[in-house]
Amino acid sequence: MSATPHQHALDAPDFYAVIPAGGAGTRLWPLSRSGAPKFLHDLTGAGRSLLQATVDRLDEVADSSHVMVVTGARHVTAVREQLPALAETNVLAEPSPRDSMAAIGLAAAVLQERHGDVVLGSFAADQVITSTPTFVAAVREGIEAARAGYVTTIGIAASRPSVAFGYVRSGDLLGLEGAPSVRQVLGFTEKPDAATARRYLETGEYRWNAGMFITRTSVLLDHLARERPDLHAGLVTIARAWDTPQRDAVVSSVWPTLERIAIDHAIAEPVAAAGGVAMVPGNFGWDDVGDFNSLAALLPAVDGAG
Repeated sequence: MSATPHQHALDAPDFYAVIPAGGAGTRLWPLSRSGAPKFLHDLTGAGRSLLQATVDRLDEVADSSHVMVVTGARHVTAVREQLPALAETNVLAEPSPRDSMAAIGLAAAVLQERHGDVVLGSFAADQVITSTPTFVAAVREGIEAARAGYVTTIGIAASRPSVAFGYVRSGDLLGLEGAPSVRQVLGFTEKPDAATARRYLETGEYRWNAGMFITRTSVLLDHLARERPDLHAGLVTIARAWDTPQRDAVVSSVWPTLERIAIDHAIAEPVAAAGGVAMVPGNFGWDDVGDFNSLAALLPAVDGAG
């Protein structure tokens, strides 16, 4: 660690970054496989895996003591090897995949047990982002909106009318101090057809939904208790046992019973309909590296003349 404290220590001491690191990236097979998923690979030639790059870009707002990775039990060793500065207690192992709501909800519940009500930011481990300063600025605005009680997402400026991504529709500016560009979210939509995607972009109201969410742990858990009470109860039960000798017994009993659902469907969509979701415009390059076409576009051109 540098002797000079990062700015995050001064302006976001209550912020914790959660990195869900799951999925096999099957459209990148055989490069990405269930035993060695894409987030563990250096796909762009940057010298860092996608997971390591995710932690690197968050360094200005969350040092390693404020980073938590939620990953499958089979990937824990590899994650710890790639992120040696991360405390063992900050790698949460899922015994089986239960989708993003269970992963992020577990992290929120464990953080609340350990630290009380804090701001959580969830950032997938397998995305490529350019312009880290622009990303960090968006995260800082998202933290301010989260402190104001919103579930906040970062909407990516769409470079094309893609049918591969979901979209978030924004409304009026919210006028939040410290978050001047944050807008009300009017709704989320699933992957549209090409004509609909073009119409979305023509309105100027739609951005790509990258699945990044920033919110206070209490706000997230309160919404979950209201929208999915059984899932909330199971996650809280697991979190209360997580740092005790009863963890393995409780996890093995409760985890398989948890509902498998994405955070978008469990929280983002219903809370947006009630006016509780905000969006920070993310004006940085972004890609989820979903297939080989996406990967090819990210790689530097090879000069074949040599």
